[in-house]
Amino acid sequence: MAGNARTGGQILIDCLVANGVDRAFCVPGESYLAALDAFHDAPSIDLVVCRQEGGAAYMADADGKMTGRPGICFVTRGPGATNASGGVHVAFQDSTPMILFIGQVAREMEEREAFQEIDFRRMFGPMAKWVAQIQDPARIPEFVNRAFHTAMAGRPGPVVLALPEDMLTERAEAVDLSRAEPAQAHPSPDAMADLRERLTQAKSPLLVLGGGGWGPKACDDIRHFAEANALPVAASFRCQDLIDNAHSNYAGDVGIGLNPDLKARVLGSDLLMVVGARLGEMTTGGYTMIDIPQPSQPLVHVHPGAEEIGRVYQPALGIHAAVGAFATAARALKPVAPNWAGEAEIAHASYLKWTEPPTIQGPVQMGEIAAWVRDRVSRDAICTNGAGNFSVWANRYFRYGGFRTLLGPTSGTMGYGVPAAVAAKARHPERTVICYAGDGDFLMNGQEFATACQYGLPIIVLLVNNGMYGTIRMHQEREYPGRISGTALSNPDFAALARAYGGHGETVRATDEFEPAFERALASGLPAVIEILIDPDVITPATTLSEIRTAALARSGD
Repeated sequence: MAGNARTGGQILIDCLVANGVDRAFCVPGESYLAALDAFHDAPSIDLVVCRQEGGAAYMADADGKMTGRPGICFVTRGPGATNASGGVHVAFQDSTPMILFIGQVAREMEEREAFQEIDFRRMFGPMAKWVAQIQDPARIPEFVNRAFHTAMAGRPGPVVLALPEDMLTERAEAVDLSRAEPAQAHPSPDAMADLRERLTQAKSPLLVLGGGGWGPKACDDIRHFAEANALPVAASFRCQDLIDNAHSNYAGDVGIGLNPDLKARVLGSDLLMVVGARLGEMTTGGYTMIDIPQPSQPLVHVHPGAEEIGRVYQPALGIHAAVGAFATAARALKPVAPNWAGEAEIAHASYLKWTEPPTIQGPVQMGEIAAWVRDRVSRDAICTNGAGNFSVWANRYFRYGGFRTLLGPTSGTMGYGVPAAVAAKARHPERTVICYAGDGDFLMNGQEFATACQYGLPIIVLLVNNGMYGTIRMHQEREYPGRISGTALSNPDFAALARAYGGHGETVRATDEFEPAFERALASGLPAVIEILIDPDVITPATTLSEIRTAALARSGD
């Protein structure tokens, strides 16, 4: 290390370079100026400057989902960290590898409630895998190495490292870091033999895929396993892209608005094989489809985090393994002679029928639009979304082409879609990237459309505008019919807003206006917003607010 003295900021960025980081997202702050200065001498890292820390953190989460390596985000202390906390929560619930670096007050000012000071260990403790503060610049390689390993090991997730301002400017001699490669748990031969024996006895098995840690090879291996054994394959909430939805074994997603046929298949399964999914609230219909603690369906639960197996449900067979390692072992299993011949095809036919969009009231048929987009774009197109009833049009009626063609938060956070689209287009500029957003959802992080314009990232935002926080209004009508409070929105002209940012803007008021608007947006080569004005009474593809209100009043006798 002789003659290796550098500032803490330089040591930190050198550690990122050593780990192969090629992109980081940030909102600049004076608390980590030394790190920003070190980025100047690291041309291999594309530093994407965002407009709000929440957007930056969502971009880092989306990037981590796409690469399987930690998405990197830099924010300043206090307000910057609190803004970014939403992205940390998404990464935690979505099992996404991510590292959030936060500038911190100088060490000599700690514990005085100095300007913007927060104890980040206490703040982020419940929503991160590890939270630490680096006090000594010589230890930066140690902390960064642990951060990368922790973010990727077991169940992937976020790590938070606080960086005192004076620590980043202090010079120290530090070791040069090597690239972190996580250790992975592998299934035992006995466990795989047990699984195969259970398959030979089964008559109605179902394979459910979900969670984090997947990659193209793992998806390919699990597909081969499903094909070889004629298994119906479902996906957990917003994990539909783990298998090509056009595949004849695909049965649909086990999430919100579940296909009744698929629900019956889950309930009637005599071998429920869950790989990677935690079996949380959304995947289990509010913990109602699988009995707690002992499921009525024999459960094989494969998960990279040992603490998740048996957390809620006692499995008949628990396999602690990384999803990639399990998929490789599953592909190598000798196929069984299935006792359920033809069930995969039946399940897929039901899925196709379930995803044919209905006709709704009003001049805009969102189902026709969703189906047209599905058929117009290439199979590798990436769709992103935040949260709201608008997302049904993407999550149910778009058929995803395979790994990482869907970026949506399983945590159900609003405002995720636009930042995720920016990150996706930066990572895959050759692919079409479409963001489905609602009017309320867009304005949560729509400022990152400016980031798309700044970096020349031509995303296309399909903004479904019904002038309200629609999901909450739906629940409001169901529980308190006719008593509207706190859910109405007065919106800007979103197409004009897009043009003001330097992008392309269109407004669609009727179905036949959409196709030419989309083609113009695509041809413009600019980031684009297509505002779609939908009948506000149409709250889901299956019902209206008026119908929900009428049914609620009838129940109450009013």
